[in-house]
Amino acid sequence: MLTDLEIAFIGGGTMGEIIISRLLSTKTVQKPDLIVVSEPLAARCLHLESEYGVRTTTCNIEAVQGASIVILAVKPQVLASVAAMLKGKISPEALVISIVAGASVTSLCQGLNHPAVVRTMPNIAVQVGQGTTVWSASSSVTEIQRSHTQVILQALGKEFATQNEHDLDMATALSSAGTGFVFLYIEAMIDAGVQMGLNRTQAQELTLHTIAGSVELMLQTHEHPAVLRNKVTSPGGVTAAGLYELEKGGMRTVISNAVLAALSRTQQLGNVS
Repeated sequence: MLTDLEIAFIGGGTMGEIIISRLLSTKTVQKPDLIVVSEPLAARCLHLESEYGVRTTTCNIEAVQGASIVILAVKPQVLASVAAMLKGKISPEALVISIVAGASVTSLCQGLNHPAVVRTMPNIAVQVGQGTTVWSASSSVTEIQRSHTQVILQALGKEFATQNEHDLDMATALSSAGTGFVFLYIEAMIDAGVQMGLNRTQAQELTLHTIAGSVELMLQTHEHPAVLRNKVTSPGGVTAAGLYELEKGGMRTVISNAVLAALSRTQQLGNVS
């Protein structure tokens, strides 16, 4: 629980709203008026006020005044201009937590002229409390601020701290962008089910339960995926026939290339200095 700490969100878009929702629904923040959101769109401000009871403003500088924690939840493309606006305006004692893809701790510290910065990379599964967030902190972040970071991120799912910031670039490609890759695979499986003759509801339920069950089996057994795959692959059988087509189509290479492309793009984004 974050007792009486004011939290400012710079950006009230999808991820910002999800984090606000989780902080309030888990009682991590017990008073909605401790949260202030800076959002340029008036309609979004009205939505956030009515849905969550938080305070809103269209002025970033107004939002950070008095805030103990500032959460940067803007698009990488606008980060430089936002950082320039906030440079020197955040309280020196405040903690800045960034969820901006690609923005390094060093560039954030320089761009904001602020010492205590945590860089995080959550994924969309935080919406249901099953997110995965890897984070790294600047040397000026205190133990108390690290604890506050953990409390916030644990409201979203699992959190993993790392001293190697390059891990965050890789986590962005694998865990954050990876959700999009998984959804595409799910979509393709459902479409295949429909093509075979199942109705879409049946195809979706079968696909989702198949994937959820497979993941749970691996989590509980801790067996290598190749071992589990071999257990369901009989010589000359149904699974073997399907796997042959996946291998022939280069599925492993396509997935690897997708992850590496996401890593490359992550490294291109977020320069705020």
